[in-house]
Amino acid sequence: MRKLTVVIVSYNVRYYLEQCIVSVQRAARHIDYDIYVVDNDSHDDTVGYLRERFADEINIIESQHNLGFARANNIAIRQSDSEYVLLLNPDTFITEDSLTRVLGFMDEHPAAGGAGVMMFNSDGTRARESRRGLPTPWVSLLKMLGCSKRYYMTELPWDEPAQIEVMSGAFCMLRRSVLEKVGLLDKDFFMYGEDIDLSYRILKGGFQNWYVPAQIVHYKGESTQKSSYRYVHVFYQAMLIFFRKHYGHLSLLVALPIKMAIYFRAFIALVQMLYHRMRHSLGFDGRDLADVNYCFVGSAAMIDQCQRLARRRGLTAQFQVVANSLSEVKLRPEPNSCLVYDTDRFSFAQIVSDMEQRAAAHLSVGTYSCKSKVIITPSEIIR
Repeated sequence: MRKLTVVIVSYNVRYYLEQCIVSVQRAARHIDYDIYVVDNDSHDDTVGYLRERFADEINIIESQHNLGFARANNIAIRQSDSEYVLLLNPDTFITEDSLTRVLGFMDEHPAAGGAGVMMFNSDGTRARESRRGLPTPWVSLLKMLGCSKRYYMTELPWDEPAQIEVMSGAFCMLRRSVLEKVGLLDKDFFMYGEDIDLSYRILKGGFQNWYVPAQIVHYKGESTQKSSYRYVHVFYQAMLIFFRKHYGHLSLLVALPIKMAIYFRAFIALVQMLYHRMRHSLGFDGRDLADVNYCFVGSAAMIDQCQRLARRRGLTAQFQVVANSLSEVKLRPEPNSCLVYDTDRFSFAQIVSDMEQRAAAHLSVGTYSCKSKVIITPSEIIR
């Protein structure tokens, strides 16, 4: 039996996925592990792209239709054999010490059924979703009314392990023996909510969920299309499924306000989506590559490739060759800037540390590899 199986469910995000796999391979150099990618009928030739670049290094499960997040993960979990299972989003990259830190913690805490980590947004800020409380009827109602302190467990420190109630599906380390007792992901959840449901069942099974301050970056949304009606429907439908499953026994006086609040928030989200679509179609918030100030830092080879790419694509850009440390960076990013790091020159840990220090500058963060020759940013792929 292996120590770890990493399961990544993918849908039309082959470049983000490639970077995610590379980060896992770096982080798992001293771990007995395997990677399973379940492709949910992508239309961007994800499977062919992976086979060309990773050959026999990963296991690919190719679905002929979109199974959803829960079903796809379950297929890989059943086919694998390991002490631990990591559910990982394709639009993430993890630091080189993240896996050893979380696995070490799990080994030392046998009551831990699962663990999440410190997630960073693509602007260097910490993601509140790293630590969450259970969406009980009262907590859910408070959150939908704008009071989310309890839901995001804001009283917990960021720099030390702590027990939490809900782990994020973006990075969810699970003990297989616990999964065998509480069950796999609930297939009724197509996407969203399955991590909350599983976290709740782990707690009900008598185990603990933990937050471990290992670090990852989550682009948050590149694996989904959040500007669609389907997203709004699936997201809020997941909330209703969870409520009916775990709190359906409550009296109508309690259940009705919660359901009404969910429907109301779904309606507001739909109106906001339509409003932004209308502004975009009318050209009021159009975004052009030339409007972004790109700042490239890395090796001479990376800078040479990016200069040619910038000229070809008409990008406004600054360039700096950095030999050893990101502390050498002298660029002064302007508003609406994207700082692009060379992932061949710098470790993912160095990148995360630097972007955290620059979080106050409100920059977006991008990456570039001379191997893939692709600029990965939070909003687009440039090649």
